[in-house]
Amino acid sequence: MRWPNGLDGLCYGGDYNPEQWPESTWVEDVSLMRKAQVNLVTVGVFAWSRLEPQPGRYVVDWLDRVLDLLHDGGVKVVLATPTAAPPPWFSLAHPDALPVTAEGVRLHHGSRDTYCAAAPAYRDAARAVATMLAERYRDHPALAMWHVHNEYGTICHCPHAAAAFRRWLRERYGDLDGLNQAWTGSFWSQSYSDWAQVDVPRATQYLANPTQVLDFRRFWSDELLAAYVEQRDVLRRATPDVPVTTNYVLADWVPVDHARWSSEVDLVAIDHYPGETDGRAEEQTAFAADLARSWAGRRPWLLMESAPNLIYRYAEGVYAGKEPDRMLRHSLAHVARGSRGAMFFQWRAPRGGAEVFHSAMVPHAGADSRTFQATTRLGELLTGLAETDAGTVAAHAAISWDAASGWALQHPGMPSRHISYADEVAAAYRALWRCGVTTDVVCPTAATFDLTGYRMLVLPALYLMSDAVADAVAAWVHDGGHLVVSYLSGVADPAAQVRLGGYPGALRDLLGVRAEQFLPLEPAATVRLTGGRTGRLWQERLTAPDADPVLRYAAGVLAGQPAVTRRRVGAGTAWYLSTRLDDDGYRDLLAVIAAEAGVLPVLPGAPAGVEAVRKVAGDDRWLFVFNHGTTPVEVDVWGEDLVSARVVSGAVRIAEGGVMVLREQPPRRRRRRAH
Repeated sequence: MRWPNGLDGLCYGGDYNPEQWPESTWVEDVSLMRKAQVNLVTVGVFAWSRLEPQPGRYVVDWLDRVLDLLHDGGVKVVLATPTAAPPPWFSLAHPDALPVTAEGVRLHHGSRDTYCAAAPAYRDAARAVATMLAERYRDHPALAMWHVHNEYGTICHCPHAAAAFRRWLRERYGDLDGLNQAWTGSFWSQSYSDWAQVDVPRATQYLANPTQVLDFRRFWSDELLAAYVEQRDVLRRATPDVPVTTNYVLADWVPVDHARWSSEVDLVAIDHYPGETDGRAEEQTAFAADLARSWAGRRPWLLMESAPNLIYRYAEGVYAGKEPDRMLRHSLAHVARGSRGAMFFQWRAPRGGAEVFHSAMVPHAGADSRTFQATTRLGELLTGLAETDAGTVAAHAAISWDAASGWALQHPGMPSRHISYADEVAAAYRALWRCGVTTDVVCPTAATFDLTGYRMLVLPALYLMSDAVADAVAAWVHDGGHLVVSYLSGVADPAAQVRLGGYPGALRDLLGVRAEQFLPLEPAATVRLTGGRTGRLWQERLTAPDADPVLRYAAGVLAGQPAVTRRRVGAGTAWYLSTRLDDDGYRDLLAVIAAEAGVLPVLPGAPAGVEAVRKVAGDDRWLFVFNHGTTPVEVDVWGEDLVSARVVSGAVRIAEGGVMVLREQPPRRRRRRAH
């Protein structure tokens, strides 16, 4: 991990688009940035047409003045390559580089991301503009970091993509026999006899080949990574001491395996926009931060984009408001979990354009607004919390995240179209979050799958599983680990071929159970379980020949059969969940398992709605405490609150929506003072 040059402590700022404004506004912007204690802005993300209005003719005098102005104002720059938004001349000159949908429709210029990353003309133009920026600004004193592209995730089904896909498949499988075996070519007469017959997944009569679709997502993850690496290497050659990154976008549609990408960036950076307005927004914020920290190898990372005053509920078609205290809590929650600051999209709201009503630090109302007042308050807080940047977060519980399993479960041929991998992971994470347990995220397909140091592991819907991962999990349990496995885990191998003999396939012997039939439920349906619990979405006809039933189905066709089981394995324990427990039931079960594993809450006895995260650096400890509730609460803490600049001890009141960041007293010193 490398940190932006010339910055100490926490960074604060956002995307800055000076090309959208007259120079008189630039001067005002820098003045307001100083007032808000902004020290880092991202410049040029979508400025390609301004930088290169005609092929090979660069206009950069305006950018020179912007960077000089920012430098004079004490603001560092993350300089972006603008390759997520090609200019109109490029699309006109290279129509073959415009993206094509699965239906064969070629899209036209008029939005962002109008390119195919596999098109040679696009890759050449992207390298050229990156080279120009690298050579011109390599020595500029404002340059702190490079930002390649924006939110990689655009796919294409054009002939360029098809040719690149075939090259990728040849490298993966070697020959057509390997491909036909992996893709189960004997099903529906899909065996290939010539590489020319192999195409990208296109709109077809009925269900597409699931492994072809899965491999297409894998291919695009690798192809987009190659496009990033090309630009990164151009920038590194010119400025070997300046870190290079790109911003990860988190969504089901993104064909990027960020766990695999993370070894190629100098600093993991994510964009995070929670999509809920209830308490799930806080859970989503915590999970995104823990995911980013884990991708970064449990080292610092950066929140590159977030929204200051809005929550985007795209499914409902609504931009909901985000109150100032919530903006502060979300930003500091990322810092608590390892982000080296808080960055927003964007600095100033535009007067026009497709995202005219997106959130901004300086909204349409201007600096005389609640949003900018909150922006200034957050800048003050981050400046006062700089010392916490030295700390790291330690976790003894982990949850799995596997991009490929998520892609595989999206296939419409699955037993239920109401199962979402992201929702399954979120439900498991929510249960741990509500237990107050700090959680890491482990990625089974990453270069290293190391469970050392973890006492508890949850595998939600880990559909694809290799023999090596199954063996590693079994060895970890035998050595004392506490494992929780949900339905749809271990069912298939990495080629999405189902393991025979009964579910959950690769983990059947470890768990001591065997499911012979899936019985999915309708979205609104529930099934009664013993112990007063309920299940939803999924159920299985399960036997437990070598495990102890803990909960049974209490109604319906499975009445009396096991629903949740437990098995002792060596020094450890393996649990299996054949249905989605209700939220309280899930939380209570994981709380029991965590206690058995010796995994304690960060703040035992904390009231509902209180989140606590601890960062540690040697003997120094900082405790972040958030009251996400609507009423004041009391928590038992000791130390100096860096937010209010007061020393607290014992039962301390936190206002609704409030935050405390405590420089904790070491336990030894605390005991002496108590005497």
